[in-house]
Amino acid sequence: MEKKRPISDLQKRIEQLEERKRQILRLAKERERKKRAHRLIQTGALAEKYFELEHLTIPEREELFKIFANYINEKKPDKFKKKE
Repeated sequence: MEKKRPISDLQKRIEQLEERKRQILRLAKERERKKRAHRLIQTGALAEKYFELEHLTIPEREELFKIFANYINEKKPDKFKKKE
């Protein structure tokens, strides 16, 4: 036969489960932020390596990227284009 629990015990269990759900969501968001930060760092390192940007300031780098962005996006092979 099923054991009966007081409502307060069930409410406490519900609150515990909701808190656990919030923790899991926070961890997932944190993991995604870390993955994105890592990807951005790798991309920046590749940009410096291939475009010799070490001596440029951040505004100068942005200006350089703006100059070539349209050309690169137009000439990008299909396999590198964003899939929608």
